[in-house]
Amino acid sequence: MEIPISGFLYEPEGDDPTHTHKLYITSWNRQPVHSHDLAGTTSFDVGHDHRYAGRTAPAPSGVPHIHAYAAVTTFNSGHLHYIRGVTGPAIPVPGGGHIHQFDGYTTVSGATPHRHHYGGETDKAL
Repeated sequence: MEIPISGFLYEPEGDDPTHTHKLYITSWNRQPVHSHDLAGTTSFDVGHDHRYAGRTAPAPSGVPHIHAYAAVTTFNSGHLHYIRGVTGPAIPVPGGGHIHQFDGYTTVSGATPHRHHYGGETDKAL
């Protein structure tokens, strides 16, 4: 089964041999795609917490869907953590659009190895 995808490729200028390309998908199976911002503060553990912010991966608009996400926390108490997961399904909001809930645990890090809980809701998308 083939799914038609459209978008564009961004190539940064310059002669850097380690440069990368970014693919921006604008439609999936002929449906426009969208993504959400997410941000928050982790739980307070081992005397500190961390902040994080990121953007979900694109998903089709107008159909039931979820989003993958990944982010890096702030550098606090000499270390950082990574977060990664999948949102819950779309939750309609008054006035149109929708949000997604997300939660999970960070990777283990720190002089005293530990992890933090995180969670919240994405911003609204139409």
